[in-house]
Formats: sequence, C-alpha cells, structure tokens
Amino acid sequence: MQLITTQDELEAVIETLGRSDFVTIDTEFIRETTFWPVLCLIQLASPDATALIDPLAPGLDLAPFFKLMKDETTVKVFHAARQDIEIVFHLGGFIPHPVFDTQVAAMVCGFGDSVSYDQLVQKITGTRLDKSSRFTDWRHRPLSDKQLEYALADVTYLIDVYKHLNEQLKRENRAHWLNEEMGLLTAVETYDPHPDDAWRRLKMRVKKPQELAILQAIAAWREREARERDVPRGRVIKDDALFEIAQQAPATAEALARLRTVPKGWERSSTATSLLAVVNNALQIPKEDLPKLPKHVQQPEGTSAAAELLKVFLKLVAEEYGVAPKVLASSADIEKIAAKGEDAVIPAMQGWRREVFGDRALALVRGEIALKFDKRKIKAFAPNDPTS
Repeated sequence: MQLITTQDELEAVIETLGRSDFVTIDTEFIRETTFWPVLCLIQLASPDATALIDPLAPGLDLAPFFKLMKDETTVKVFHAARQDIEIVFHLGGFIPHPVFDTQVAAMVCGFGDSVSYDQLVQKITGTRLDKSSRFTDWRHRPLSDKQLEYALADVTYLIDVYKHLNEQLKRENRAHWLNEEMGLLTAVETYDPHPDDAWRRLKMRVKKPQELAILQAIAAWREREARERDVPRGRVIKDDALFEIAQQAPATAEALARLRTVPKGWERSSTATSLLAVVNNALQIPKEDLPKLPKHVQQPEGTSAAAELLKVFLKLVAEEYGVAPKVLASSADIEKIAAKGEDAVIPAMQGWRREVFGDRALALVRGEIALKFDKRKIKAFAPNDPTS
C-alpha cells in the first residue's frame, strides 16, 4: 500500500476514479496550532479504484483532485462532510458539488442522531473497524501500513454505506429530503463567515450598547488576526479576555494591564497596540449609532406548556417516520412554533419538514390534534372524531 506522491500517479488514478458515478472521500488533517486545517492525507475510492494521496509531497499539484471535486457528473460522498468541504474550499476556492453526506442521510433513514462512521459501517455491513490509529499525527512520514489501512477503510466501506442509504432514500421517496440538507451544507456562507459576525459565536452577554459595540469590533479584529497569522483564535486572545475588555473598555496600555484576563506584559506588544486602536475606535461611535442590544422577547402565556407538548409530538412523528427527531425540528424550532405558530421562520416550517411535521405541529397548537396515552403508548388523534 503506497502513498501517491507524483503527478503522473495522481493524474492516472483521478482519471480512473472520475469514470465512476460516485467517489467516496475522506481527509486527514491537523489544526491544533493553526486557524486553517493542515491537509495531510486524501483518501478516495470508487468501485474500481482506491487512492491515498500525499498532499505534503514536494511539488505535488492537487489540480486533478480539485477538478474531480468540481465534476458535476460525479457524486462526492463524505461522512460528516463539513470539515472536509472546508478544506477543499480553503485550498481550492470552491465547494464540491454534488455532495452526499452519509451522516445526514443516516439520520433521514432512521439510524439515529449524528451516527458515527464506524457505527454506521457495523450496522450496514456487519464489519467492526479498527480505530486504534485514530489519533495518528498525520504529518509524520513515513506512515505505517496499519495507519494507511485505517485511512483507506474510511472510504472503502463508505461505498457500501452509500449504496445502502441511497437505495433506501429512493425506496422511501426521501431523496428530496436529503437534497434540501445538502443545499445548506454546500452553501458558501457556511464556510466563509464574515469577520464582522464573529461576535455572534461568543456565548457571553453584554448589558450596554457600548459594550456590544466594543465586543463586535474586537471579535472581528481577532478573527482577521487569526486568519492572517494562521493561528487559533485563542492564540490571539482568549474569549474571556474579549468579554472583560468589552466591559472595562481599556483605552490605554496601563488600563489594559490592569485586567485580570490579560497576561502580564502583553499590553506592551504590537498586538495589544492594534487591539487598543480598535477599542478606541469603538469608543468614538456616537451614542445614536451604537448597536442595539438583542431584546429578550416576553413569550406569550402558555408557550412553555405548548413547547413541552410539541416535544412529545415531535418524538411521536419521528418514530412514525423512522428518523431522528433532530432531522425534523430543533429545540429552538419547537420554542418558536410554540410562541409564534404560523409566523415562525424556521427550517421546520419549510419544505419537506413542514409537510411531515410543521403543519401537524400547528394543528396540535390550534387544538385540531390531541395526544392520548393508549396501551402504554402516546398516540395522536382528532378530538372531534368519534372514532378516535
């Protein structure tokens, strides 16, 4: 078992793989010390060929691989595709298409919520995978035969998994369910978020408009710094330091040095100088132009009880269709249906989810559907139907 390290080898195997209707893909990468993942290995398989590509090989041009990822006639099959797609997007500047994610397909087909690859392989093929090489440092060369066998198994068994799930989706007329999910997975916005939105991922509350203005500014600053320097966000500055800076608004190095979350002496660094400039710019924003704090909306009376009832109904519908409840609606979706009903702008009220769950959930909220406990099971029924 050999790594592909030359251009001729790469072009030859990609040509063979490209003749198939689909190709299974996985990547191995390291990102503990970088902002962007460092691609260390590419695994590919089709019914006719397999490939282990070494992207670290000197002078190897991955253009043939990217051409395959762009080929609209070949379905790209991943398991838990997001990080693999992120790598292609970062290195190639595009998103693979068309894509089939077996983890999402498995949820749609009733294999549970976020099922792992090895669990799915065992359920579908009966094979137990050896995961002892899971924590390999994939930058290290040479890779052992055991490590290469482990890596290749991530795409060879994926062939049977894909065929099984694809057939089940067609048989149960659910292929369009997956297509909607793949549309979200392959949206550019998923992989290229704007730095100005970086503050939204921070799980911290601010109490004043000026605090929010500073938090927005310094979170965007940190995002740009991390990307440019290719280091994790926390290497630039920690989340808790962002929060304290937003609250205390230090305008000078001396004020910055007094903060508990700032390392001693850091205030004299060029990074700190850059940060202080951002803080001072935010402090100059006129009061009328400051961002508005997100409002806590008082939920209508009965919302909590309705949400609890909807959660029970969600499990009932999920069991009826043999899918994971998460596929139909999230907890946030349930809360919004309970509070806003028809006006809830959420995935559960759109497309196939509305047909399967959303409209019936609205009927439950309106009292057109009721739940009862019958023979040790929860059942839905029409209250005005004498036969129920």
